[in-house]
Amino acid sequence: MRAYYFDNLPGDQRLPHDYIPSRPVSGEKLRQININFWQIPVEGYLPHVDAVAKERGYKNRDLINVTKEGLGDIYEEKIKSFFEEHMHEDEEIRYILSGSGFFDVRESPSDEWIRIAVEPGDLLVIPAGIYHRFTLDENNAIKALRLFQDEPKWVPYNRGPETEANFHRVEYLKTIGVGA
Repeated sequence: MRAYYFDNLPGDQRLPHDYIPSRPVSGEKLRQININFWQIPVEGYLPHVDAVAKERGYKNRDLINVTKEGLGDIYEEKIKSFFEEHMHEDEEIRYILSGSGFFDVRESPSDEWIRIAVEPGDLLVIPAGIYHRFTLDENNAIKALRLFQDEPKWVPYNRGPETEANFHRVEYLKTIGVGA
């Protein structure tokens, strides 16, 4: 996993969008905004992922396979919807089994995008209430284990005045020391 500030230049969202020179983001900085992460080799991953799931109370899981072939006619629509800036009321937990992509998270209070490049073996936990988005990279494929605290659900709340007042957003900001 590699994290850096997103350059905000127009163009294909699947490109790296890294500044030249790069502006890397440290693991410490990610932890300050409540992003948790682990590197767990894919070979023999299950007991390690199970241990993290038990420790953090994740009770359910499923598999997501995002490819042009797998999604067919809805591929472009899905990729665009994943890249809409949104938040969730639950953590978003992904363990990457194959392929690669980018999670972009909003740093608060600067409102800058931090791009997190994920690849096989990366386990990423995005907290409830943080604005983020996802895209594949130019390889156009990712297979990930999704973990859930309760029943599997993925409900995005696109950024707007309503989400700024959302309980989970307000609580997230408090946990990182931003806002009241």
